[in-house]
Amino acid sequence: MAMVFSKVLTADDIENGLSIPGCSLGQLPDQEGLTMSMQVHDRNGQAWTFSCTIKRNDSMGHFLSVGWNKFVRERDLREDDKVTIQEEAMKKQGSGTWIKVEVKRKIRLFGEDIWADV
Repeated sequence: MAMVFSKVLTADDIENGLSIPGCSLGQLPDQEGLTMSMQVHDRNGQAWTFSCTIKRNDSMGHFLSVGWNKFVRERDLREDDKVTIQEEAMKKQGSGTWIKVEVKRKIRLFGEDIWADV
């Protein structure tokens, strides 16, 4: 499994959509405003479709803006949760990959911080 992107979420990610820097995704098309759908699967195998738009600003350059409001609401995501997007080879089909999204929340247990699945 190859990690594509990992980030501790901010309030902006929760309220306005996840921003993934273009450098994390390889070469993005140089077409600001281009919209596409990204099919991902969570740890339970449930499929989610995220609406993605290529945007640009001075601080990040090209980035992918991910509309994931339904996922945020249903999974009760919060600021400081950690999201990881991974690419995994399909086991049953001969070729292709799955895009997997994983969310963890830091909890304190017996004086130790651990990351638990959300």
